[in-house]
Amino acid sequence: MYQIYLIKKFLRKHDYFVTFSNIYCPDYGIAQKRLRLVLLASKFGEIEFISKTHQPDEYINLKDAIDFLPPIESGEVCTSDPLHRTTRLSEINLKRIKASKPKGTWLDWEKELRLKCHKKKSGKTYKSVYGRMSWNEPSSTITTQFYNYGTGRFGHPDQNRALTIREAALLQSFPINYKFYKNEKDILLTRLGTHIGNAVPPKLGYVIGKSIQKHIKYYHAK
Repeated sequence: MYQIYLIKKFLRKHDYFVTFSNIYCPDYGIAQKRLRLVLLASKFGEIEFISKTHQPDEYINLKDAIDFLPPIESGEVCTSDPLHRTTRLSEINLKRIKASKPKGTWLDWEKELRLKCHKKKSGKTYKSVYGRMSWNEPSSTITTQFYNYGTGRFGHPDQNRALTIREAALLQSFPINYKFYKNEKDILLTRLGTHIGNAVPPKLGYVIGKSIQKHIKYYHAK
């Protein structure tokens, strides 16, 4: 927050009107519990974000976002969409995901499935790792490691695997026909994981654009 303070101070020193806020993505129709700090600045006057487009009972959940995709197995590639692919789980991780429940934690597992870090006092705070998502709510935040079952709550709600590239892209609000590649040989999980996980959700970019457009129209109409 200190960096934001410095940026705001710099902009105001140069006669900008500044507003910033942590935008909760589900409030704008994005099926992901992601917070993004967004700062807007203008020399015309006070600038605001457009009103929320979705109330909590209208949030787009995981089922709305990805349930239409064909089911695939761990390590499989969908024949109709090369981006609908996932990593192959090890034998022990396959046992772990089979023992996992949507919104549950590794505490649901038998003790022999737990990792050494889980048995440490510090490990008890990271209960979402190796977790399954729930159909009935937006997904957890999509990170650059979404394809790795053990790095967060990235387990599919009922298929025994981690998220696919296509599923993560949809949860980031990329269009279903967005390719991310020129040739199929360019499809690398690590590269696309970084690209998708670090991206500003396109729908959030749209919200920012609409906010700026509304602001400009208001001051040009005066």
